Amino acid sequence: MLQLYNTLTRRKEPFAPLEPGKASIYSCGPTVYRDVHIGNLRTYLLADWLRRLLEARGFAVTHVKNITDVGHMRQEMLDRGEDKVIAAALAAGKTPQQIVKEYTKSFLRDEAALDIKPADVFPRATDHIPQMIEMTQELLKRGLAYEVEGNVYFSVERFSGYGKLSGNVEASLLEGVRAEMDPRKRDPRDFALWKATEPGRVMKWPSPWGEGFPGWHIECSAMSTFHLGPTFDIHTGGVDNIFPHHEDELAQSEGALGHQVVRYWMHGQHLLVDGLKMAKSTGNTYTLPDLQSRGFEPPAFRYLCAATHYRRRLNFTFDSLRAATFALNRLRQEAFLAAQSPDSEGGEEWESAFWDAMEDDLHLPRALAIVWRMMRSETPPGAKARLLRSFDEVLMFGLFAPPTEVPAPVRALVDERQELRRRATFADADGLRERIDAAGFHVRDTRNDPAVVPAPAPPPAKAVGLHSSKDIPSWLEKPDELDFSLILNGRDDLDGLRRGVEAALRHAGDHKIEVIVVDNGSSDGTSEWLEELAARDERVRAIRCDHNLGVGAARNCGLRQARGRYVVLLDSSVELTGDLLSPLAEALEDGPAGIVGAFGVNTEDLRDFEDAPGPEVDAVEGYLMAFRRECVREVGLMDEKFRFYRHLDLDYSFAFREHGYRNRIVPDLPLRRHAHSDWERTPEEERDRLSKRNFYRFLKKHGDRTDLLLASAKK
Repeated sequence: MLQLYNTLTRRKEPFAPLEPGKASIYSCGPTVYRDVHIGNLRTYLLADWLRRLLEARGFAVTHVKNITDVGHMRQEMLDRGEDKVIAAALAAGKTPQQIVKEYTKSFLRDEAALDIKPADVFPRATDHIPQMIEMTQELLKRGLAYEVEGNVYFSVERFSGYGKLSGNVEASLLEGVRAEMDPRKRDPRDFALWKATEPGRVMKWPSPWGEGFPGWHIECSAMSTFHLGPTFDIHTGGVDNIFPHHEDELAQSEGALGHQVVRYWMHGQHLLVDGLKMAKSTGNTYTLPDLQSRGFEPPAFRYLCAATHYRRRLNFTFDSLRAATFALNRLRQEAFLAAQSPDSEGGEEWESAFWDAMEDDLHLPRALAIVWRMMRSETPPGAKARLLRSFDEVLMFGLFAPPTEVPAPVRALVDERQELRRRATFADADGLRERIDAAGFHVRDTRNDPAVVPAPAPPPAKAVGLHSSKDIPSWLEKPDELDFSLILNGRDDLDGLRRGVEAALRHAGDHKIEVIVVDNGSSDGTSEWLEELAARDERVRAIRCDHNLGVGAARNCGLRQARGRYVVLLDSSVELTGDLLSPLAEALEDGPAGIVGAFGVNTEDLRDFEDAPGPEVDAVEGYLMAFRRECVREVGLMDEKFRFYRHLDLDYSFAFREHGYRNRIVPDLPLRRHAHSDWERTPEEERDRLSKRNFYRFLKKHGDRTDLLLASAKK
């Protein structure tokens, strides 16, 4: 019996459809003003596996997946520049309809590449404005909504069941109110059903309350009930939809219709990248074309997602995707071998175990393990092939993609090679193996006859650039080869990097230096400029990352490769105007010197920091930090959890203090300060969020170490 985990009841429940033999599914689809990322695709795979399982078990499925049009993007977000993709498209003269068409096409392309079965209906939000207005009017009629100045709000207080899906009630519900308080609301928890048109909005519609546009949540309530009826079986989405989107959707739908609308809510967990949530600000967002451009085929991503249960977080790395590619290729080869045998009976125990796993809340990892155990068992090959074909109708790994048999010319080469091996003419036999490989097949030598399988595509090479600081060898244990290693890193900061590097080279004097530039996933021409500069000046070395590793990891890339006696971490906002290296070297030769630099801060409680002129300071600011390379072997590398630059310098300064070193300021260093690119381009709210996250991380590590402070030493 099929069991599904219901977010609403927080338990697995037997699936009992509204109509016997039928199942209705509504899935939250894409907002089509940018390409969907692989986290979105993991959620769409959940819905696809669910649908395919239901159909395999005999259900007639109706699947609706909405398209949220670009017209619902808030104008104020564009005015603040918070979505550069859509703002750039509009600035280039594209209409909202053209943007919708472009990204809807790419969404459908990605789903097709992953063999996600098209939904029966793809309703567009802008085609269902009348239904949204009608539902809003019904909520007003039932006293669950109110109108203020052309805006209509849902009254959370009037709906007694609010919070039952997410568990957000009362105090916790207030904490979940993310937007700035709208003074027109009676209660900060209330949310918009209809919004009055703001200046500059292109897409707007007439309504009983004046020109405006629908709220985000009312769209799904109106479309799901219009296409599936007043009650339907299953609603899918990601866990990030639970609150506020699905909580609000549930309240609107049940409030307007007066009864339970969705019977089972299913939510897929987050896909992380290198242990972190995907975010534009983090720079770790990937699309399916990104994976394909690195040589990975879409079924490998499908296999990777199947290996982790949909209610568990999936940590995506390119290494894990390579492993999935290898496993999928091997499984395809085993399927090919099995298919060479005639159909036969047997394998009932594997069939039962597979479907039991799938019906246990889509437990694909267990189902996959059963598939592999079956392939290694003594089950007749013909039975394996028969069962695999059945299983793959749900898994959709393309296990039986062409070729389906060994061509006669290849079989002749295999037979000839086998004869050469019997004669012990191994060199000639190896030559035939190469010809067989060139024909697209691979020979496995077994105790009996050789097994011939399709040759897998070469595994994708390591991505162009580093995916992790650990991908680059560490030279920290090697002896010093130069006087100074100057390390700069930047992301989409070509002007700042060029200015900083050129100034460092210009003012190196007689010092033997290297300038290590870490291109932290730039897309502004930085890599091309670096390649040309490194070819022209042997003092420059470029390290390229294939995405934004974060500031801590990027600086570690440089530290691991540094060869100078002294290491100087130089921010791209700092421009040398003279010989800065000599005074730094002199300061660092003072025995207890840890980090020296140009700017420092002191604190009395590790919570409030003030600029300090030195000479000794609690922490040296990260715009310019210099230390002996030998100290890194003792203190360690930077903490890579600090992806944003704020407080990373405090953390590393206190790491030095914990090892007995003193941090100092060198006065009157010849330099010029410029605007800090990371700070300037990050929206204010995002700055605050990232800064606070790093500050709490710093406090957790050092918050009770007042014994390390200069203020404590003076007492």
